[in-house]
Amino acid sequence: MLFFNKHKVTLKDLIPDGHIDIHSHLLPGIDDGAQTIDDTQFLLDSLKNMGMSNFITTPHIFNGFWDNSKDKIQALELETNLNLNNNVPFKAAAEYLMDDHFVSLFQKKEILTLKDNYVLVEMSYLNPPIQLFDIIFDLQVAGYKPVLAHPERYTFYHNNFDQYLKLKNAGCLFQINLPSTVGYYGAAVAQTAEKLLKKGLIDFVGSDVHHKKHIESFSNKILIKDLQPLKEAIANNQFFK
Repeated sequence: MLFFNKHKVTLKDLIPDGHIDIHSHLLPGIDDGAQTIDDTQFLLDSLKNMGMSNFITTPHIFNGFWDNSKDKIQALELETNLNLNNNVPFKAAAEYLMDDHFVSLFQKKEILTLKDNYVLVEMSYLNPPIQLFDIIFDLQVAGYKPVLAHPERYTFYHNNFDQYLKLKNAGCLFQINLPSTVGYYGAAVAQTAEKLLKKGLIDFVGSDVHHKKHIESFSNKILIKDLQPLKEAIANNQFFK
C-alpha cells in the first residue's frame, strides 16, 4: 500500500446519494470515452448505483485531435438522451484544451459551460501552454470562470508546487479526479492529490469516467489519510445542481 490508511474506506463509500458528477466522457463515439450507446448506458448505470444522480458529461474539445464543436456535442446529447433508458438529468458541456483554438471559441462565446459561466479546462500532460496565464486572464475578461480539470495529474508541477498556488491566485478553480485518491494514476498523482486537498486547494471533484476500469477503481480503498477535505470537495459539487 502506498499510504497508511486507517479508514479502510473505498471510494464508492464516500459518494453521497444525489451526488452531481461534473466531469465524465459518456457521449458515445465522440472522444476516448464511451464508444457505443451500450457503453454509455453501462457507465451511467454504474455511476447511478454508487449514488450519483446528476451528470454533466464533458467530451474533449482538442483541435486537431478531438475536433468536436458545440453544435456536434449538443446534437449528440439530444440523440443520446433519446436512446438511453435514463431517468436522471444528463447534460453535456465540454473539456477544453487551453490552446489558440480555445481562445477563438471563448472570444466568440461558443463555449459549453458546466453551469452559468463555469468552464472546464485542461492542459497537455506534457507541458503547460506557453501563454497559459494570458489565456486564463483573457478567459476571465470574456466573462468565464476556469475550472481546471485534474491538476494533480500534471506531473510537471509535482516538483514545483508553487505553480499550483500561482494558478489559484490567477483565478483557477481546481477539480480533482476521484480515482486519483485510490492510486489509479500512480503514487505520485495520489500524493499530489493528497497535498492539494490538505492545503485546501481543491474546489470540486469529478469521476472523469471513460470506461469500465475507471468504474472498477471506485471499489478500491482510498489512500489519503485525512478524508475530511475530500468529503468537503465532494459536497461542493452540489453547487452545480
